[in-house]
Amino acid sequence: MRILLLVVYYLPSTMSSAKLIHDLAAEFHRLGHEPMVVAPDENILRDTEITCEGGIEVLRVRTGKIKKASKLLRGFNEARLSNTIWRKGKHFFDDHPCDLIIYYSPTIFWGTLVKRLKKLFSCPSYLVLRDIFPQWALDAGVLRRGMIYSYFKFKEKQNYEAADIIGVQSPANLHYFEENGLDKQYRTELLYNWATPHEGNIQASMHRVRLELKGKVVFFYGGNIGVAQDMDNIIRLAKNLQNEKNVHFLLVGDGSEVSRLRADIVSNGLINITIHDAVGQQEYLSMLSEFNVGLISLDRDLRTQNFPGKLLGYMYHSMPILASINPGNDLKEMLEDNNAGLVCINGEDDLLASYARRLLDDENLRRQLGLNARALLESTFSVSKAAKQILAHFNRKN
Repeated sequence: MRILLLVVYYLPSTMSSAKLIHDLAAEFHRLGHEPMVVAPDENILRDTEITCEGGIEVLRVRTGKIKKASKLLRGFNEARLSNTIWRKGKHFFDDHPCDLIIYYSPTIFWGTLVKRLKKLFSCPSYLVLRDIFPQWALDAGVLRRGMIYSYFKFKEKQNYEAADIIGVQSPANLHYFEENGLDKQYRTELLYNWATPHEGNIQASMHRVRLELKGKVVFFYGGNIGVAQDMDNIIRLAKNLQNEKNVHFLLVGDGSEVSRLRADIVSNGLINITIHDAVGQQEYLSMLSEFNVGLISLDRDLRTQNFPGKLLGYMYHSMPILASINPGNDLKEMLEDNNAGLVCINGEDDLLASYARRLLDDENLRRQLGLNARALLESTFSVSKAAKQILAHFNRKN
């Protein structure tokens, strides 16, 4: 089967979606299928660039800036994604008929492209839904009800309607669909995130030396640094532990909040926390292999739930998890039931600080939680399991 995968970020991006889609495409290739990835890329010089990467054909389409753009420019460029990719990639699509389309959200703007491709190919589609937008933005106070919110809701509806099946990432997401009557309109199922069991050779690194972190217990955060993550939460944690001499908080990534947070770190005189620019995929993996605790932070006011993609990298490298999340998130129960991390609700600053001190002071606890995290990854978040689950719906074409 020829399978087309649509995603906003693809390798060498360190965004979790890039790794997820790559791993899924590689698994499809291993199973004997023909995966093709289509992704926007603001850095290529021509309208399109076609490469073959490990048996995966990749079409990159030149677009305006998304990742590092202002909110207004990002929204404008994302809103044009479907039309831009359809217009610039039309010849490619004509020459590469597909049997299945898999598309990844975020973004909510795939709907019109997927609808066109389904008509062109006469094939079904599967939406991997990892971000319930604009609801989370409303919850976090980024959006208010009005014309812009209504427009986003319209595009969200288009995105859902283009899917034959929608795979959500947590039981709470299924409940959200049921609670809002969406389960009557769309066919949904639980599809956990996934990771490969083996990453291959990860080059040894000297990040501790380069960043002057020798002898420190490093609490590591990797990924988007935006509003939904509420990284002020981690700034407060660093402030609460500023008298602990052997701890450091390292945040690696980019996003809309980086400049403000860097200014806050300086104004608070904090020397136990650093925001590092985003790095390439291999360097990111080597960082994960070198540091001690994986951090997760989510805005307290979010009503939609998710399992952040960065969690899988932490688990793969047997890192214990320290998470501060929104109420009702299934992640709390999953990590606690499997003894894979320490979890509290965002706003419980004293509890979060006490958990951090436990992990800081107890190397055996870190080791045991990390081993349990790796076991949880292997039992629940398998790329093989995810690929087979998706393909099972389309056996007539498989």
